Amino acid sequence: MTDTDPEALADRVRSGDLRLHELEAQADHDTAATARRLLLEDETDADLETVGAYAFDAEAADSAIENMIGAAQIPMGVVGPVTIDGGAAEGDYHLPLATTEGALLASVNRGLSVIESAGGAAARVTKNGMTRAPVFRVDGVVEAAQTVEWVGENLETLRDAAESTTSHGQLLDVEPYVVGDSVFLRFAYDTKDAMGMNMATIATGEACNVVEAETPASLVALSGNLCSDKKPAAINAVEGRGRSVTADVLIPGDLVEERLHTTADAIAEANTRKNLIGSAKAGSLGFNAHAANVVGAAFLATGQDEAQVVEGANTITTMDARPNEEGSSDLYASVSLASLEVGTVGGGTKLPTQSEALDVLGLRGGGDPAGSNADALAEVIAVGALAGELSLLAALASRHLASAHEDLGR
Repeated sequence: MTDTDPEALADRVRSGDLRLHELEAQADHDTAATARRLLLEDETDADLETVGAYAFDAEAADSAIENMIGAAQIPMGVVGPVTIDGGAAEGDYHLPLATTEGALLASVNRGLSVIESAGGAAARVTKNGMTRAPVFRVDGVVEAAQTVEWVGENLETLRDAAESTTSHGQLLDVEPYVVGDSVFLRFAYDTKDAMGMNMATIATGEACNVVEAETPASLVALSGNLCSDKKPAAINAVEGRGRSVTADVLIPGDLVEERLHTTADAIAEANTRKNLIGSAKAGSLGFNAHAANVVGAAFLATGQDEAQVVEGANTITTMDARPNEEGSSDLYASVSLASLEVGTVGGGTKLPTQSEALDVLGLRGGGDPAGSNADALAEVIAVGALAGELSLLAALASRHLASAHEDLGR
């Protein structure tokens, strides 16, 4: 029977009759969330009025969160428009960004304005493959070699097993790695318009059953961290995960001087010494100024898995001063994001505000052909990251970074 009194539900939790996670079985989702807020307010003396002032039906978040009490509301802005010549993104785009970092959108918008004045940016997804890498136990290197040999000869068998779990995902490859008596198999999938982590996990689980049945290997963990999800990893920087995407632009030298108040040579030097040499000395996996800023803000706005900003930071920024006919230099600028994990269906993309943000981009839901919307989203985010890199490096080269933050009151 449904209970419509949140205070009564809260009392039942206090008495031990119910647990917090059982409230949705007793009431609608909004009432359950209200009951939890009442409990928390009573136990912590916090005022959760604003947390409870969300603008969507709580049931819409059922697949996204447990023990819901309300919503964390993050300011969302927009940058653009900018013209993109992409493999999937073609035309003018506004990019919604959600953040609490003051001056970020102003900086990105400045970069996009310069890119637009230069005729827009080009962008391409160069590789696509969501990965999951289980780890197996064997007795030693002989059994490891037997397992690797079987996998190499039976890719189609593994493909049939994996793809039996999904109507969308396609197994692209299985790359083996042997460390003593451990065998890692890095499965890579085309997950179309979904980010695809759950899809890849379920599909790989089915394939692992076949590996165990046909080889000496015994599964230890469905994820062996060679995937590698939500943590800094060189394999993602080199081999990619999700979408590998690159964006670039050539900006005339006079435009650099007029709009960015510096020169192509100064920006290129700043990039070399900061993003390349400095990052190398620091042992960084990201050779960029702040690409994760744009990736993170775009993820929050469009319903991506925010923890995968870690992989999005696997970005290399290049800046090159190219001599022109006027005797000065134009600026070639690019960003290459090795592992950008995005989707336009599933997960947080179904939440109301995130769906609206995807509508702003014209990329909500599945694309035609399948995968084209997620590709386009990756390309737009890459151009946004390029704009952010361009603006910040120009501010550093012109020594305007501190004054820009002061002027914006941050």
